[in-house]
Amino acid sequence: MASSRTFADVRDVILSAHTNVGLQSKIGFYSTWAENYEQDVALLDYRAPHLAAECITKNFKGDKARAIILDVACGTGLVSAHLKKLGFKHFVGIDGCAGMLDLARKTGLFQELKQCMLGQDSLLEQDEMYDIVVIVGALSVGQVPVTVIEQLWRATKPGGYVCMTTRGNAENQEYKAELEHVVRRMVEEKRWSCVAVNEVEEWERAVAEHETGYIPGAVYLYQRTQ
Repeated sequence: MASSRTFADVRDVILSAHTNVGLQSKIGFYSTWAENYEQDVALLDYRAPHLAAECITKNFKGDKARAIILDVACGTGLVSAHLKKLGFKHFVGIDGCAGMLDLARKTGLFQELKQCMLGQDSLLEQDEMYDIVVIVGALSVGQVPVTVIEQLWRATKPGGYVCMTTRGNAENQEYKAELEHVVRRMVEEKRWSCVAVNEVEEWERAVAEHETGYIPGAVYLYQRTQ
């Protein structure tokens, strides 16, 4: 039964994800994981969805009830669920995994859901559509390339916001540095401005053998200026 799952079960699942390096293998992994995903991330004490939602809500200056949000790599809809509780109402979700999208559809949160392979397919049918673009969990080593950030920016209306997260543990340090290099360059190019960077020590429970306690992570919020 799903309710009898333990942290050891979750650790084994997450570590097994590291062996699924090909795209189809990764999609298959998430499809298999979909039914237990929300219970498992609760056992992991995965805080990124609510931390991102809180960062957006604290800094968003527009009308929450009218804002259109693109939830990238939406999974089962955890981020959008938090945002709805905080007053947002309009959500479009995209994910590469049909199994995750099936569960997201059952929540009734989303006005539209689309399957999209991040890093391969374009996110967009039209540029500059969204007041807020959020991506939680997918920007990390072995997931999607940092080149996706360009598409996140393109999807956002001028004056709109892009919220991103990444892990800060040892295995993700190189990826995190690359991500931060890209976002700083885009600030220098005056394409967006930094609204908030929140470094969090207790992001989620550690699963690797060489890690104990919690690993760190970060939430980034940028506002498109052109």
